[in-house]
Amino acid sequence: MRTTTLPILLVALAGCASVSVSAAPPVGGPPTSQQAPAASPPSFVQDDYAHALALARERRVPLFVDAWAPWCHTCLSMHANVFTDRRLASLKDRFVWLSIDTEKRTNADFVARHPQQVWPTLLVIDPATEAPVLRWLGSATTEQLTALLEDGERAARGGAEGADALLARADRLYAEGDAPRAAALLQDLIAQAPADWPRRARAVESLLFALRFGDSPDFATCATTAETELATLPRSASWANVAALGLSCALKGQLPAAEALEARAREALVPPRIEMAADDLSSLYNSVANARKAAGDPEGARAVAAEWLDFLEAEAAAAPTPEARAVYDYHRMSASLLLGEPGRAVAPLVQSERDFPRNYEPPSRLAMVYLALGRHDEALAASDRALALAYGPRKVRLLNDRAAILLAKGDRKAAHAAFAEALAWWEGLPEAQRSAHERSRATEGLAQTAP
Repeated sequence: MRTTTLPILLVALAGCASVSVSAAPPVGGPPTSQQAPAASPPSFVQDDYAHALALARERRVPLFVDAWAPWCHTCLSMHANVFTDRRLASLKDRFVWLSIDTEKRTNADFVARHPQQVWPTLLVIDPATEAPVLRWLGSATTEQLTALLEDGERAARGGAEGADALLARADRLYAEGDAPRAAALLQDLIAQAPADWPRRARAVESLLFALRFGDSPDFATCATTAETELATLPRSASWANVAALGLSCALKGQLPAAEALEARAREALVPPRIEMAADDLSSLYNSVANARKAAGDPEGARAVAAEWLDFLEAEAAAAPTPEARAVYDYHRMSASLLLGEPGRAVAPLVQSERDFPRNYEPPSRLAMVYLALGRHDEALAASDRALALAYGPRKVRLLNDRAAILLAKGDRKAAHAAFAEALAWWEGLPEAQRSAHERSRATEGLAQTAP
């Protein structure tokens, strides 16, 4: 699925992993650029757009970019399960592969040029013009990523015909930021294309992205389109994504369609389950739980959370590596908080902090879990450990979270100082990396704690 920067539950926290960075490398990460056997997955240039662009121009191939954030659980899933897949070996020489940590100050210019609402954002860039020709929001299976890369290659090189050419044109428009024109073209394309067109499901997903995440979201059309297409699209990971996107639009727009779309999303959670990443199934549970909360059904939301948490604990227990297990940390925390049993998230987060001692996310999440448990001193200690490792925009959030812990502890003076530090850190960030939400948290907190 995909991760946005929306707050969750009673704690202001967003979650969604990785690349080798000097400041504080997150969990996992795509393979780095090194000599590798022919059958190995692609290797990534790390946080060096100029070098990657030069390589793409030299080799005359498109540039693929994984724009991620260290706190993004969906990014972590992609790094642990997709970018390491040897089935991508046949594509690795057809692109230059670049990984961009959007939290790093050195990547602020890239972020300004390619602003994000969702992490990860996957881009295919034409190296001759530096124009993005395909932009995909959120995760993809290996099969979906292969199809996306082939579509991006086609859009960069030209030569497509018929419906494929129109899809390539829509991809380019959306990648360039023209969501309204992309949506209009995709609507016409979907209306005219045959039901068995192989790229129909992908075109529907792209249309819903444009309607949901454009500058002027059209939640009603997004929800209606999802309802219509779900009736005929084959059950697949794309079908599940359409259900989740449609439900998201219905909930954001407070539309009556939410009930029907929640029912369709639930279909992906029951046997026979759709073959898709466990992280994406987890996101579906999250969507259904949110729908129950929006419907004023807290008991129903907790019932979903119980099933969700059981699923996550089973997946984490079967994970083959610490990196794969850590994919589930954020959602395990979210489900346990919703269920009212935050203690169930403590042990996995403690284990992740041991496994990844230079990653700020495990202690930052522990701080929020300890806060929910009323263990304020342990929450502050975990916050200290996280802040010692944090960098970039995330540090503003962690400082605001620390202030919330101090407020719960009854120390208004220290909370005021933490809010002030959060605002000062925010003001020192490049404009492209500033979060309006975190600034509001800091300024409102300062007013609340003023002497």
